[in-house]
Amino acid sequence: MDDLEKAILISFDESGVVDSALKSHAVAYCQQIKDTPSICRICIEKLWFCNLVQVQFWSLQTLQDVIRVKYGSISSDEKSYVRKSTFSMACLELVGNESAVRVGEGPAFIKNKLAQVLVTLICLEYPLVWSSVFLDFLPHLSKGAVVIDMFCRILNALDNELISLDCPRTPEDMSVATRVKDAMRQQCIPQIARAWYDIVSLYRSSDPDLSSTVLDCTRRFVSWIDIGLIANDAFIPLLFDLVLSDGLSDQLRSAAAGCILAMVSKGMDRQSKLPLLQTLQINCVFGLVSEDVDSELVSKVSALLTGYAVEVLECHKRLNSEDTKAISMELLNEVLPSVFYVMQNCEVDATFSTVQFLLGYVSTLKGLPALKEKQLLHITQILEVIRTQICYDPMYRNNLDAPDKIGLEKEDSMSEFRKDLFVLLRTVGRVAPDITQHFIRNALVSAVKSCSERNVEEVEAALSLLYSLGESMTDEALKTGSGCLGELILMLLSTRLPGHSHRLVALVYLENLTRYMKFIQENTQYIPMVLGAFLDERGLHHQNIHVSSRASYLFMRVAKLLKSKLVPFIDMILQSLQDRVAQLTSMNFASRELSGTEDNNHIFEAIGLLIGLEDVPSEKQSDYLSCLLTPLCQQIGSSLMQAKVASPEDFPMKIANVQSAVVAINALSKGFSERLVTASRPRIGFMFKQTLDMLLRIVIEFPKVETLKSKVTSFMHRMVDTLGASVFPYLPMALEQLLAEREPKEMVDFLLLLNQLICKFNTSLHYILEEMYPAIAGRIFNIIPRDGFQSNPGTPPLRKLRN
Repeated sequence: MDDLEKAILISFDESGVVDSALKSHAVAYCQQIKDTPSICRICIEKLWFCNLVQVQFWSLQTLQDVIRVKYGSISSDEKSYVRKSTFSMACLELVGNESAVRVGEGPAFIKNKLAQVLVTLICLEYPLVWSSVFLDFLPHLSKGAVVIDMFCRILNALDNELISLDCPRTPEDMSVATRVKDAMRQQCIPQIARAWYDIVSLYRSSDPDLSSTVLDCTRRFVSWIDIGLIANDAFIPLLFDLVLSDGLSDQLRSAAAGCILAMVSKGMDRQSKLPLLQTLQINCVFGLVSEDVDSELVSKVSALLTGYAVEVLECHKRLNSEDTKAISMELLNEVLPSVFYVMQNCEVDATFSTVQFLLGYVSTLKGLPALKEKQLLHITQILEVIRTQICYDPMYRNNLDAPDKIGLEKEDSMSEFRKDLFVLLRTVGRVAPDITQHFIRNALVSAVKSCSERNVEEVEAALSLLYSLGESMTDEALKTGSGCLGELILMLLSTRLPGHSHRLVALVYLENLTRYMKFIQENTQYIPMVLGAFLDERGLHHQNIHVSSRASYLFMRVAKLLKSKLVPFIDMILQSLQDRVAQLTSMNFASRELSGTEDNNHIFEAIGLLIGLEDVPSEKQSDYLSCLLTPLCQQIGSSLMQAKVASPEDFPMKIANVQSAVVAINALSKGFSERLVTASRPRIGFMFKQTLDMLLRIVIEFPKVETLKSKVTSFMHRMVDTLGASVFPYLPMALEQLLAEREPKEMVDFLLLLNQLICKFNTSLHYILEEMYPAIAGRIFNIIPRDGFQSNPGTPPLRKLRN
């Protein structure tokens, strides 16, 4: 072992036992050798006579680097020596010395590196300098598996390093690739294709791994060689025979399927592509996808079928003659059942977009005058694909119900995944509305009756389909319940769904009721059933707080839509909500946090919308409002008293209790109009004035608590709209207290209130503003920095304006 070999071994050492200084010295020594003029001969000598793989790898890497960087400065003799030597190594030709190392029989990484060195030479010299490299190699293939394997590695390296467009290429790379491909097409590709066929035919049984390697190499080249070299009466039968032979390895059968897919996907004129697709007789592989779905073969055949379907669909889109459209539709009808099976049961190839393909297919059906029986069946199968793909995995059932971190992440990812599928659903719904509605009905009926472990997921999926479908329906269709929609809505109202205790099922159930509320508006006989769904354990009294909170908001939307139609049911509604209202007006903030405060305030808004209607008798209206305002005001009074004596630890909770009560009163007041409060029912106005008077005392007692001020300011906004001009007596004190000790960033809320008052009352506000203006202006100018504005020429400085 000479010094260079020792230095290479030390530089490659990863054990950590070699001294770092020694290793650095070894690396430096190797670099010094690299810079010598005779480095190419040194590397070739090491490759022929040293069997240490580290030395072989270093020599090959160095050769590649030198050829890439210093090719122009290498002499012709040196280039010829490197060319002949590396070619001989690849072909197992010895140099007159039986003891020479056979690099071509070395480890895979050495053979790959040798292939890369040869490809580097080919890129620089083919075809002008080294025109016969490929033709010279072909006779050596008769030496057997080692040389064939080496030849495939060279072709694969050529694809990886130069030809393949899977990675970005520079314009220079593209120019070299074009030169090499053009020369190969003219000179040697037919011979290479013939060699591929002969090798696979010869070694398919004796060496299936080698045959697989050759077919993988073939697949890479199909995209740019003459398709007739592969798509012919010899190669196509061979490939299908390999795919269908049970006795062969999955690896070989999969490689053959990959070659067929490469033919199918080859970019070419559609007028020529369609006859090619016809000749493939793809139906003979349909049965293979029903085998072990986890096998490599099923995965490759699945990719073949989906790729074939995409190409046939493209032919149908781009070819306009009646004959070609009829042929392509016939081929589609033939392959689609297997494609649907693949979509539902197999791992779909990453390059295939299920949704985009199905959208493309459905769009072809739009222009047809009427759908045939097969196409109607395909529509149903597409809907089944959608249903299958939007189903959650039962393993996440508990995570999604809680929901915990895993459940929330799964819900987010599924929501994103479903977007395109729901676009597809709505497109199908427009093409075949009756089939779509009947499918959803059948899916829901099936899920309800199912005793399967998946019934929770199946019910949720069916309800999600129904909800998504509503997005594409017209108002008229929603009102009339076109098709079987009315039947579906009645089924929702009258059926106790399995898994209704699960959060996701309960949520999508309530969302559906809200979405199809226009049907209920036209069919008021179903209102009691709707109210039952929202007010019992399916909605506001659901065991899951996330559901009950969401139900509060959705019920408020229902109240807005149905309004006076709910007046006959107000007593029943309030009685059903009595326990929830009592809970919300008595609980402390800690427990309120757990029950979803913001959503639960929608309960008060919903109640306000109902009891604030003029259809409600005056006496009842006053009683309803009093029963709600009294406990909320008591909660405020009690919490204020407690806050005054509370410890620093308890003070935030007491203040939060006050805030939540103010927000609830604010929400409640939204249902009362100014005309009702000030004209037809002044007693109601008096009750709100009393409440306003009480709430203004909050900012007097706690002027520095900005969160309280913010809530009271919001209520003030509401009272301006509700009480109208009768709010005037409260304005001086309200504006003064809300302005006092206001933080700069909180002044925006105050100014918005002032803007509302000016817009609503105009000059009527003159005297109040005249009195308040100095305090407001002084507060604003105290907040604005003295250098906050740049004075323009002729403009008095800001300090003069202050004075």
